[in-house]
Amino acid sequence: MVFYFRSRCKNYLLYMGKDKYENEDLIKYGLPEDVWFHVDDLSSAHVYIRLKPGMTMDDIPEQALLDCATLVKANSISGCKMKEVYVVYTRWKNLKKTADMVEGQVSYHRPENVRRIKVVKDNAIVNALNKTKEERFPDLYKEQQDREREIILEKKEKKRTADKARKLAEEEARKKKEELSYDRIMNEDKMISNADLKAKATADSTAAEEFEDDFF
Repeated sequence: MVFYFRSRCKNYLLYMGKDKYENEDLIKYGLPEDVWFHVDDLSSAHVYIRLKPGMTMDDIPEQALLDCATLVKANSISGCKMKEVYVVYTRWKNLKKTADMVEGQVSYHRPENVRRIKVVKDNAIVNALNKTKEERFPDLYKEQQDREREIILEKKEKKRTADKARKLAEEEARKKKEELSYDRIMNEDKMISNADLKAKATADSTAAEEFEDDFF
């Protein structure tokens, strides 16, 4: 079972596992857009926020960030009793799971990409989030596979668009080069020099004079 919440701004989906076993599934079957939250140095739920495609952690609105941190604090056996705690968060893809770890335990591929914030107890935020709470039994594996297929298709379409734009640009450059080509503009086979024009004019004048002499 997975618990789903809607951020107070209504733009983001928050979710967490019911227990450590579901947390394992969430660790395994997350999406690239997911950001993971956990109380630092204390046992707690694993809370995730699903960002929009293309967003970074810097793009998380302050209110939504506070929603996640407050929710994970409220779902920590020790942390919920404390006035304030520190919460760590990072992208789902930065979570590292090894065979020797117990259920719910994780480390990081890149510890430098983990952020840490302080959050104080705020029942008003927790109550607002709990009003949106839903219990679901999602097929996390299928959701992950579906999203991976979408990403592959998006990349292929992006590549097709880029290739098309590149070919059009190359064709335009080729045409422009032809139009400005000196060889094309100054092709000697198609040009008449000033000397040729003068000779032609002289020949025409001579022919006219000879015609007049013959006529008379």
